[in-house]
Amino acid sequence: SYMLPMLGQSWSVFAPEPVNGDYRFEVRAVVDGEETEWVSASDVELSMIQYNLFTPRAGIAAMDVSSQFKGAWGDLTTEQQEVAELNYFKAEWEQRMADAMIELDDTTDVSSYIEQEHRATAYATQVAFAVWGDDVERLQYRATRQNVTPFNDRHDPDAERPGIQYSPTGWRGLVVNDGQSQDAFTDVFRAQHERMGE
Repeated sequence: SYMLPMLGQSWSVFAPEPVNGDYRFEVRAVVDGEETEWVSASDVELSMIQYNLFTPRAGIAAMDVSSQFKGAWGDLTTEQQEVAELNYFKAEWEQRMADAMIELDDTTDVSSYIEQEHRATAYATQVAFAVWGDDVERLQYRATRQNVTPFNDRHDPDAERPGIQYSPTGWRGLVVNDGQSQDAFTDVFRAQHERMGE
């Protein structure tokens, strides 16, 4: 126990099958009435852990948000997914969206989706403020997954990865949770984002 946590080692196997897809989380915003370009939060975070022996936990937040959100989005009915694609950014938008989904199908666990929507929007809000400053009016995000080339095709030079799977959402209002530190997030995220642009 005296070796932990700095010198501890462990190993694991992928069971029953290896990781077979990549998740991404992208954010764009409306700032002073103009739409920004998409920024890949997951790429910014992954650049923190690449070639880094002591990887920060900040390097996996976007992928986790994307994975959890995409799973919850996939549990919605087709009609509820169409509601998620609509714009909700005015007052009480989360409740209005939940009500619209429940009205379509009250047997689906809409609360789980709304929980992940809130989490994803809060994270996207932090990204937007970090990249574009305090004048962000609303935002939009994309949680995506792309499967890897099938194992049996790994030696085929012409093999192509399957297409990107999207979980589309419309424009959202900003979400700021109690207790989060925008300053701390901005200090880390903005510096890494700017470093990638150099």
